[in-house]
Amino acid sequence: MSQPYAINGDLAVRVAVDTAAMQWTASPSGTVWRKRVHLVGPVEAGQVTSVVRYEPGSHHPFHKHEFAQVWYIVEGEFRIGERTYGPGTMLFYPDPHFEDPLHTETGGVMLFVQYQGPTTGGRPIYEGRFNMTARKRIEEENVEV
Repeated sequence: MSQPYAINGDLAVRVAVDTAAMQWTASPSGTVWRKRVHLVGPVEAGQVTSVVRYEPGSHHPFHKHEFAQVWYIVEGEFRIGERTYGPGTMLFYPDPHFEDPLHTETGGVMLFVQYQGPTTGGRPIYEGRFNMTARKRIEEENVEV
C-alpha cells in the first residue's frame, strides 16, 4: 500500500487551485489522466478530489466499491450501464455501491470526489485494482452486497 500523502489536505484552510495550469498525470489505468486537487491519505487509497480526463474509447467493467463517490461530467459523453450522460450531469454513488460498465467514444472530463464511506467505513482503494497488466474477469470481482 502507498504511504500517506496530502495535497491541499487541511480542510480548515481555504484553497484555490488553477487546474488549467496543472499538468495531467497518468492514472494506473493507462487511458485515464488526472489532476489531483485534494488528497488525504495513501496515494491510491485516500480521500481524493480530481479532475479526470478519459481518452476516447476509455472504459471500465462492472465492479463494486466500499467507498462513496460523486462524479460531475464537465465534457464528453459517457455510456454508464444502459444510459448515456453528458455535460452537467452529476452522479452520486453511496457506499457500498456497484458501478455499471462505463465507456466513452468521445472521451471526456469529470470531476471526481471519493471519500470514506459513512456506512461501510470503506476507503478509496485502487492499488492492485487498476495498476495491473490485465483486468480481472468479472467472476473474480467482488460483486456481493
